[in-house]
Amino acid sequence: MGIQVDPDWWKHLFDEVYLITDARTVCNEETTRREIGFFTKLLAMRPEDEILDLCGGHGRHSIELSRRKFNRCTVFDYSEKLLKIGAENADRENITVRFIQGDARDTKLPDGAYNHVMILGNSLGYISDDHADLQIFKESYRLLKPGGNLLVDVTDGRIIRKKFIPASWHEIDDTVICRKRELDANCVRAREMVISKQKGLIRDKTYLIRFYEPDSLAALLEKAGFANIVIRAMDQTLTHCEDLGCMNYRLIVSAKKPI
Repeated sequence: MGIQVDPDWWKHLFDEVYLITDARTVCNEETTRREIGFFTKLLAMRPEDEILDLCGGHGRHSIELSRRKFNRCTVFDYSEKLLKIGAENADRENITVRFIQGDARDTKLPDGAYNHVMILGNSLGYISDDHADLQIFKESYRLLKPGGNLLVDVTDGRIIRKKFIPASWHEIDDTVICRKRELDANCVRAREMVISKQKGLIRDKTYLIRFYEPDSLAALLEKAGFANIVIRAMDQTLTHCEDLGCMNYRLIVSAKKPI
């Protein structure tokens, strides 16, 4: 029997342990700084712009934007735990970032409120419903002002297929993260075991992530109404020596809501 995954896994996985297992990316301040440097130039962001960090977790990108005087950032995520951590981090730095909990498919936020919507850090493909990511893109379209920008940062599915690794492990301080993976059509199923050298097993969970290639991603964005879609099969935000797992191979996508 293959790896079995609860369809609602994404409602429970993203917590303090996740910040350990994925620390190479989500807690790497230097990587975040390089990403924001690249993204702000790519979208020609202005300090007065309204920016929505959709599926933004603990808000590492919005906090970095705020450090650079982009003071109208909103982080929206399902995980109350990550949002609480982000709000505490922002308070410690006396940074103004708004944190909101909810479902990215139906945010309840007002129409046309944002100049930029960002979906970063491979935050698509978590929900088992085949139409969920299209719903997220349609919601992003609704939230953007006419002429506004969508920015998406996801793992490059072509590389996943070519360089699929069925098992891996890495260490973060005194914690060992072990993953077993199965490739299934356009998604990866994984079992993740997190072991503390001091305390023993602290997590044993499964999850599923749908991945995209440029054509399928562009088709989804077009269906949601976006234009001027540019997909960059490269990453200008990493050094050559960094090991960020699947996030070494990324698609950075920009698109516009037509005026």
